[in-house]
Amino acid sequence: MIHWRLLHTEEQINEIQELSKKIPCLIFKHSTNCSISQAAKWRLEREWSFSESNLITYYLDVLSYRAVSSAVAEVFSTHHETPQVLLIRDAYCTYDASHSDISVEELKECYYDSF
Repeated sequence: MIHWRLLHTEEQINEIQELSKKIPCLIFKHSTNCSISQAAKWRLEREWSFSESNLITYYLDVLSYRAVSSAVAEVFSTHHETPQVLLIRDAYCTYDASHSDISVEELKECYYDSF
């Protein structure tokens, strides 16, 4: 089960950067009115196998917090997309996937390859 933390302020981006130096963080950018985004979220939640002790998860509602979504894209040098997952480690985005490319298996590979 994923314990989502709501990402709703730009200040939290700095917190994520600092936290990611100790424990990797995942940001899931979600559009609440998009069926593709809903399917990606459902797939993540169904296949999830990480624990909170090894990966902190953030949920960003891009419709409600568009400025935060834009700031995330700028800070982590990614294109804005939804749905999208970003793996943040040592204050940098080390994995970025969107739409049907979002996969727990690929996330695991990237997660474990970077240790």
